[in-house]
Amino acid sequence: MSVTSTCVKRAFKYRFYPTDAQAAELSRTFGCVRKVYNMALAARTAAWAKQERINYTQTSAMLTEWKKTDELAFLNEVSSVPLQQALRHLQGAFTNFFAQRAKYPRFKSRKRSRRSAEYTRSAFRFRDGCLTLAKMSQPLDIVWSRPLPERAKPSTATVTQDSAGRWFISLLCDDSMVKPLSASGNAVGVDVGLDHLLTLSTGEKIANPRHERRDRARLVKAQRELSRKAPGDEANRRKARRKVAKIHARIVDRRRDGLHKLTTRLVRENQTIVIEDLAIRNMVRNRSLARAISDAAWSELRSLLEYKATWYGRKVIAVDRFFPSSHLCSHCGALAERLPLHVRTWTCQSCGMRHDRDVNAAENLLAAGLAVTVCGAGVRPQRRTPGGQPVTKQKALGREP
Repeated sequence: MSVTSTCVKRAFKYRFYPTDAQAAELSRTFGCVRKVYNMALAARTAAWAKQERINYTQTSAMLTEWKKTDELAFLNEVSSVPLQQALRHLQGAFTNFFAQRAKYPRFKSRKRSRRSAEYTRSAFRFRDGCLTLAKMSQPLDIVWSRPLPERAKPSTATVTQDSAGRWFISLLCDDSMVKPLSASGNAVGVDVGLDHLLTLSTGEKIANPRHERRDRARLVKAQRELSRKAPGDEANRRKARRKVAKIHARIVDRRRDGLHKLTTRLVRENQTIVIEDLAIRNMVRNRSLARAISDAAWSELRSLLEYKATWYGRKVIAVDRFFPSSHLCSHCGALAERLPLHVRTWTCQSCGMRHDRDVNAAENLLAAGLAVTVCGAGVRPQRRTPGGQPVTKQKALGREP
């Protein structure tokens, strides 16, 4: 049976090495983007205080007037497209705010905000594997670590510089080569943890690599060196800060690489993946576990699973966070009254079955997820899984009318 390809929006990220002139031009663009965004946000906030609303069209007209002033004439020195895109991003932030999907937009900080600029197709030229941005005479020296889709025409090019000083460009393309995987009868329940990153309902346990812990000694040393720099010694402080950022970047890269490989394997091997809808934001408030939970990156793991499942025709089901997956006997269904976190194995008082806590939880999650695929669900959980179905505690226990 043939599998039909689907066209998806896909971003391809590459590292590049700008010349001194290109780096200076991009740095000016970053500053102008931040300036325009903050001025537009200030104008919209002032109007909001007067119970008025300003939309993208009005802020775009403001930008035209700002460029005519002597004080802001420097905005004419960079490409106008990233400035307009900054206003569109601000409009999107307000749309999410009014829809109660996000908090009120915040001003961009020079030190803490992400340094980025987005160019649309009218502001760059992509020809014969060479990409040239507006206001630049030479193409960027891009390391093409993987090929773009055949006949791809990037719609946007987003340039970023991370805190470690590395330059990246992300090209958004229509990828028509994404093919749903052939149907598989496999289904798996996934329980996340700290001793083991994942425990599968098959009994397999995947070790937690603990990337931050492996580099913690180097990170602590670099942070101490940074704290010893005198406040007035900006050059040395900048070097020490960059050293800390490089260690963090190494940790993040290794963690993301491992998560990509793990989620790709789960999606390829299983048709249905059942996970738990955890409140990560609340869990990291625990001072004893916050560092370990952040290092495990459960939220990123779920995001990767969701979009890959959507691409390849798989299903991700999220079970309600209050479902007692660890306390429920997967053999007879009896509910244990009390099960502290330090108890990793326990014996059911009803049937005498001895359980590994994590494997038992994964098996219960799988059973609850499969029940939903048969019966459906009528109550939405705390977070909706794109393309998947929610599972409530009542539905999983068979108590929902």
